[in-house]
Amino acid sequence: MTEPLLLFLLVPLVVTFLAPLLSPKAASYLTALAFAVPFLGTLYLLFSGGVADVTLMRLPVPIGRLFLFSDPITAVFSLSICVVSAMVALYALPYMEHRFKEMGLDARSEFRKYIFIYDLYAVSMLWLVHCGNLLLLYVFLEIMLITAFLLIFLYGYGKRQWVGLLYLIWCLIAGVLTLVGFLIIALESGTLALDELMYFHRISTLAWSFVFFGMVIELPGLGPHIWLPWAHAEAPTPVSAMLSPLTVGLAGYVLLRLSLVDPNFFATYRAPIFAYAALTSIYAGFAVFIQKDFKRLLAYSTVSQMGYILIALCVGGVFGTMGVAIQYMSHAFGKSILFMCAGGLITLYGLRDVEKMGGLHDYVPEISNAAVIGFMNLAGILTVGMLGEFFILRGAVEAFGFNLTYILPIVFIFILSGWYGFYTIRRVFYGRPKSKLESKSINGYLYVPLFIIGILSVLFLFPPLSSSLVGSLYKVVSALVGGGAL
Repeated sequence: MTEPLLLFLLVPLVVTFLAPLLSPKAASYLTALAFAVPFLGTLYLLFSGGVADVTLMRLPVPIGRLFLFSDPITAVFSLSICVVSAMVALYALPYMEHRFKEMGLDARSEFRKYIFIYDLYAVSMLWLVHCGNLLLLYVFLEIMLITAFLLIFLYGYGKRQWVGLLYLIWCLIAGVLTLVGFLIIALESGTLALDELMYFHRISTLAWSFVFFGMVIELPGLGPHIWLPWAHAEAPTPVSAMLSPLTVGLAGYVLLRLSLVDPNFFATYRAPIFAYAALTSIYAGFAVFIQKDFKRLLAYSTVSQMGYILIALCVGGVFGTMGVAIQYMSHAFGKSILFMCAGGLITLYGLRDVEKMGGLHDYVPEISNAAVIGFMNLAGILTVGMLGEFFILRGAVEAFGFNLTYILPIVFIFILSGWYGFYTIRRVFYGRPKSKLESKSINGYLYVPLFIIGILSVLFLFPPLSSSLVGSLYKVVSALVGGGAL
């Protein structure tokens, strides 16, 4: 599977440079098709339970082998990135045309610039999760940061340049801290290749601390989270639909990969990290109720959901690790749907203020119904999110026993997600309308991609997708947690 792995990762990278040469519609379709290739390839790997890797080059100590790889853990993250990237590319056709007109830009020429940066942004995330060397991973982490910054800086709302710089500075700090941690790991172990680190089985507390605090800023946890509501609210919605569902959760992926090398950091500081994660989820969950801007509301929901990731990392073990991966998928599916719902309301009615909404289901039932599926993912109701919550809770019982000090906060956080989700649905889409609106014909690009993601989120709860997902994950995670090689 070596050559096919490299081939299906190269397809979207090549398309990144081809898409700007085409019309907006052709470029968007080509982008969606390009991400369908790694999606299908990764899905095949997931079904087969296979592990693949391809060497790019070998560098001297302490860098080691630069390689790309895929295993069932990587597959879950990769599938999520491919699905969301493909669907957002299609969704962006009418949305970005609307945004360019608002900004007084020529839609056709500006779309060329946008699609190049967008594709490079999506490709950087896809390649990041397949990187088998921490140095290569860091390179794509920085490409991801720069491209997201450019999209916010060029096409965002309000004080977009200030917000773009806010995002850039915070995430540069996160990147520098993480890089220092990686360099310490390299000096201690003599390599940055993950397969070789698996045999080293020791990351110092100093190295772990740099990486952990860097990724907590990127995630982000409570405190460093202040950049996220600004960036998500003021970014153009297709970028919000990538930044919130995909980008921030990749900090969890980095922490997960290192915890599989050496879980002692989370085991040693389990109690304080758990308390911090629970406080993050609960604080941000309640903050959702008081937000007036729909996109800021969803941004606080992202902070709350990232607390899930930290809790799963604290729990550790086989089930906690599975919980991290599946929760990432659930959040990616649910939050991409919800941000695209918010963008649909902006495109059709210019509405962002929740206090001016209400009764919108009668005008945009397609968007309203999609939002229900989105919040069902976050709440773990009849979607793949149910599996994520199950494994987090199962792992917590394994790690803490039936200690209610730990179990009750987790259960409450799960309930809180459903509570703010359906409260928001009622507030936005039902009840008495607070604005006089007229019914409009909705462009299919504004809702069909949402339902494709929603259908996939349900299908992954049932066989054969769920059985392949859970079975393959359990097999590889059991080997890694038990000390097996990558």
